[in-house]
Amino acid sequence: MRLNIGLAQIYPKVGDVRANLDKHLAYIEQADKAGVDVIIFPELSLTGYQVQDLVPEVAIRATRDDATFRALLDASRNLDIMFGFVQEDRRERFYTSAAYLSQGECLHIHQKIYLPTYAMFDESRYFDQGEHVRAFDTRYGRVGMLICEDFWHLSPPYLLWLDGADILLFQSASPSRGLDAGDRLSGSRWVELVNQAYGSMFTSYVIHCNRVGYEDGKNFWGGSSIVDPDGEFLTRGCYFDEKLIAQEIDLNQLHRTRSRLPLLRDERPELVLRELGRILRRDGE
Repeated sequence: MRLNIGLAQIYPKVGDVRANLDKHLAYIEQADKAGVDVIIFPELSLTGYQVQDLVPEVAIRATRDDATFRALLDASRNLDIMFGFVQEDRRERFYTSAAYLSQGECLHIHQKIYLPTYAMFDESRYFDQGEHVRAFDTRYGRVGMLICEDFWHLSPPYLLWLDGADILLFQSASPSRGLDAGDRLSGSRWVELVNQAYGSMFTSYVIHCNRVGYEDGKNFWGGSSIVDPDGEFLTRGCYFDEKLIAQEIDLNQLHRTRSRLPLLRDERPELVLRELGRILRRDGE
């Protein structure tokens, strides 16, 4: 089975949900005409990243009663959509969230669990932490979603792998942070290495969409990519520019790679559980 992925590497307007919704709908229409099956938007694609004190104003409820959410549900009739937004729950708590929509329904919402509060980041001041890492079923197979800092920690993608996800969808608002020892952006080099590691260790597809543009002196580098189950890039390297990147993936590659490299078959989660219990008991002493 072949699947056409669209990476919507956009430049959202901070705090302008209406303008960003219009941009989402335009990219979705463009992707539909290009035969895309699943379109992925970056972290907080509906609001921009530096929303800070605007969080309560730009937040939406993830229900059909919300006009913005309903517009995207309706747009998912022909192709599946993953987008980022500020979510307000029924008790007025706010989360950095990602929703996966398909055929007019919301199949899953992931709330960001790791909120960076160091260097240039101050997320825990404005957002609550998510508490769950769960895979879910789509018409194209079992999928897992993570948001930026979530996949800088090994445990969330590992849990999604054990929960049956064969396709890992990552979204981010990752800023540029200087050059490495050569001529590469240090942040992009690190993310690309991590994505390749997850693809090869978990013998899964890793699909990553990062935003572009500027906010409050920060530049976002883009560089959206797709890594196959052998850890090889199928697409990468579009830096700094808004673009819809389309790339076909072959889901039969999962079978070919895992027949050759049965890491999933040989994984021992019960050992991990036992040893984590021992470590946590020791740390509590």
